[in-house]
Amino acid sequence: MTQTPTQPQARAQFTVPDRHPMVTVLGSSDSLLRVIENAFPDVDIHVRGNEVSAVGDPTEVALIQRLLAEMMLVLRTGLPMTEDALERSIAMLRANGNGSAEAVTETPAEVLTQNILSSRGRTIRPKTLNQKRYVDAIDKHTIVFGIGPAGTGKTYLAMAKAVQALQSKQVTRIILTRPAVEAGERLGFLPGTLYEKIDPYLRPLYDALHDMLDPASIPRLMAAGTIEVAPLAYMRGRTLNDAFIILDEAQNTSAEQMKMFLTRLGFDSKIVITGDITQVDLPGGTKSGLRQVQGILEGLDDVHFSRLTSEDVVRHKLVGRIVDAYQKYDDSQNGL
Repeated sequence: MTQTPTQPQARAQFTVPDRHPMVTVLGSSDSLLRVIENAFPDVDIHVRGNEVSAVGDPTEVALIQRLLAEMMLVLRTGLPMTEDALERSIAMLRANGNGSAEAVTETPAEVLTQNILSSRGRTIRPKTLNQKRYVDAIDKHTIVFGIGPAGTGKTYLAMAKAVQALQSKQVTRIILTRPAVEAGERLGFLPGTLYEKIDPYLRPLYDALHDMLDPASIPRLMAAGTIEVAPLAYMRGRTLNDAFIILDEAQNTSAEQMKMFLTRLGFDSKIVITGDITQVDLPGGTKSGLRQVQGILEGLDDVHFSRLTSEDVVRHKLVGRIVDAYQKYDDSQNGL
């Protein structure tokens, strides 16, 4: 009987520097160690003192060595390593080593330690590779589209970049807008003044602002025109100079509205447009401006499309699985 040749195994040992307590590497009750063991089930991992050893497939063992080195770089900055960040780091390293057409040049440490904005005792950072590339694209391009499902940080990161640009005096004002789509209710039938009617549509933008600025300063900044939050209809006929402009929920713009908005761009301004093309609330027969614009502007100089996926969802893990399940259902309905 012919015997199957045994797979050659590799052995590696990693020494955790004394300045890093092992609990920061292994996690409370070894929670981080369990994440690594679950991600590399065919590798024997042992910990003794501040030594971590791994025995198994050479490729997997090398990956664990790189992972531990990345963990040390993150911990060296004073940031904690969470289970979620560790899982994302493993995914990034695997993507870098699977020979895919799109090489991953960024390391997990570069992604997880990039600061966008520090405010009120917390720092806003990208949490995934696509989020980092989205943030970098905002720095490099005049118009950026952030397209992806709910929970991928499209609007939140754009808001953080807007506040950063204002604080560093790159722009003199922030303009936040979104279409007031009548999802089941017509504005004319809602009680209150016009501003009270449109407030529910703009509330998510106010909520993000309160996370990033002193809430007491927001009314003053809005009264001075430094920050403007308004429905998309208010943008018509204006030229927006020296501003950071965010159009949120752009999947609910018509083709005409999208063209109108894009042509508001003035000198020394930047535009970020966010939306989820799978959640269009427009009346039947109305074409989404966000869906259409991809075929019109893709490849145009100084315009960038960042596409985020369920893997970039930074809410509860179940949200990403829900997004995938709906995508699978939609594909089956469309015969894909």
